[in-house]
Amino acid sequence: MLSDKILELRKKHNLTQECFAELLNVSRQAVQKWEKNISLPDSDKLISISRVFNVSVDYILGIEASDSNQEFRVKKEIQPSYQALHWWEVYSSQLGVEYLQCIDEGKDIIKLKNLIESVHALETSSYKEQLADTIHTMIQNAPKQLDYQFNEPDDINMIYPLTKHDFQYSFIKLSQHAIKSKVKGAWMGRICGCLLGKTVEGIRTDELIPLLKETGNFPMHRYILKSDMNEEIYAKYKFNLRNRCYADAIDYAPSDDDTNYTVLSSVIIDKYTDEFTSYDIAKSWLEKQPKNAYCTAERVAFLNIVKGFLPPETAIYKNPFREWIGAQIRVDYYGYINPGDPKKAAYMAWKDARVSHVKNGIYSSMLIAAIIAAAACCDNVKQAIDYGLHQIPYTSRLYKAVTKIIKQHETGMTLEKCFENIHIDYDEHLGHDWCHAISNTCVVVASLLYGNNDYSKSICLAVQAGFDTDCNGATVGSIIGMQKGFEHISSYWTAPIRNRLDTSIFGIGTVDIDYLLNKTYQHIMDYSAMYKKFED
Repeated sequence: MLSDKILELRKKHNLTQECFAELLNVSRQAVQKWEKNISLPDSDKLISISRVFNVSVDYILGIEASDSNQEFRVKKEIQPSYQALHWWEVYSSQLGVEYLQCIDEGKDIIKLKNLIESVHALETSSYKEQLADTIHTMIQNAPKQLDYQFNEPDDINMIYPLTKHDFQYSFIKLSQHAIKSKVKGAWMGRICGCLLGKTVEGIRTDELIPLLKETGNFPMHRYILKSDMNEEIYAKYKFNLRNRCYADAIDYAPSDDDTNYTVLSSVIIDKYTDEFTSYDIAKSWLEKQPKNAYCTAERVAFLNIVKGFLPPETAIYKNPFREWIGAQIRVDYYGYINPGDPKKAAYMAWKDARVSHVKNGIYSSMLIAAIIAAAACCDNVKQAIDYGLHQIPYTSRLYKAVTKIIKQHETGMTLEKCFENIHIDYDEHLGHDWCHAISNTCVVVASLLYGNNDYSKSICLAVQAGFDTDCNGATVGSIIGMQKGFEHISSYWTAPIRNRLDTSIFGIGTVDIDYLLNKTYQHIMDYSAMYKKFED
C-alpha cells in the first residue's frame, strides 16, 4: 500500500513528519494524510519522493512484476566508501557548519533547523547525501533575514562603492636595498611565524597556556622545543604533542599550506603575469598540488573544479567553509609584489579568494594583502591596518570586528582584556569560530597593535592567543617583516630553517629561500606600478 511505503521510507531515514514535509515542500498535515491513506500524493510529489530517497516510483506504488528484470525496478545503491573520504569532502557531514555559516550570512533558515539536525544525525550514506543535496537547494534559495544589518557583496564592482579604494597614498619610492630587505623580512617573517604556530596547531588555550607556563615560555617569547617535552608532559595533555614539528628537530622549514600558497602565487604570476584570472588560479590548483594539500574551503573548491564548476561557483556549491580562514593565508604574495599599492594588492587577492570563498572570506584576504602592501611604505603597522581597511566594505562584519579591536587599543584597553574579548566573541572550541576568517583576523590585528611593531612579540602574541596558530603566526610575521625589514628579525627565529623551505608544489619541492626572494624582486620590477621597468 502506498501509505505504508511512505511511512516506511520516512522511518528508515529517521525523519519526523515535519522534516519529511519540508524536504518535499508540503505541509505536515499532507504527510499525515498520506500515511493514513486519507489522500494520495500528486504525481509530481511521487517523483520528488523517488528522487530524494533514491527509489523508483514503481517501488513507492508497490507495483510487482514477475519478469527477470524485477531487480531493476528498485534502484540499487552504489556508493563510495565514506570511511575513505575526509569529512571536508562529504557535504552531509558538514551540515552543522553549513547551518552556522548561513546564520552568520543572514539567511532566514531558522525554520530548517530541525530538518538539518535530523539529516545531520543520520549515518553517512548515499541517502543522507541526497537529503543534504535537497537541503543545499533549499538553503541557496532561502531569503535574507529582514533585519540583517550587513551588506556584503562578492563582486568587485559592488564592493568598491562600499570602500575607500581610491584613497590617494603619499608613499615614497623605496630604494632597491629597502625593497629587498622588506621582501626578505616578509618571506622570513611568514616562514618563521608559521613554524612557531605549527607546533601547536589545533590546541586550545585551556591547554596551550598551561603548557607554555610549564615549559618556561609564558608570556611566549621563543619556539616550543622538542627539548621541552618529556613523558610526563606528553601524558598530561589531551592535545597530542608527540611527533609535532619542533624547531630544534628540523633541517629546514617544513611544507605547510601557509607557505605553499605563497610560493604557488609566485608560480602563478610567473605563468600568467599580474593579469591572471580566477580561472587561472583554479587551473593552477589542479596542476600544481595534490588534493591533500588543500583543506576545508579549498578542498571543497578543488573537488568542485574537478567536477567542472567555474569560479565563483567553485566557492559556493556545497561549501560550508566559504568564510573560513583559507583565502586569507593565500594572498601575502600579492602584497609583496605591490609595495605602496594596497588597491592592486587587494584586487589580486580578490581574484584569488573568490575561487573558494565569499563575503568576509574574500574581504579578509583583501585586507591582509592590502596591509602588507601598505606596510612596506608605512612608519607603523597601525597606519598600514587603517589603509588596509580602505579596501573592504565598511558595511561588513569583518570591518566592524576589526574597527572594534582598533578602538579597544586606542582607548587603552589592556592586552589581556582585548584578547579575552576575542575569546568571548568567538568560541575557540567551536570549529566554525576557531577557523573563521573574522575571528582569526581579530587575532592578527590585535597581535599587530599590541605587538608594538616588534617582530618577536607580535608573532608570539598571535600564537599564544590560540585559534589557528600557524596561520596567524605566519600572517603577523609577514606583515611585520615587510614593515620593518629583515634586519629586524632576530637570527634566533631564522636559524632553524637554514634558508630552505619545503613545499608540496609539483616541480618545486624544497627550495632555497634566496631563489624566492629574487623571484619576488623581479616580479616587483615587472609588475609594480611604482617600480615597473618599462612604463606604458
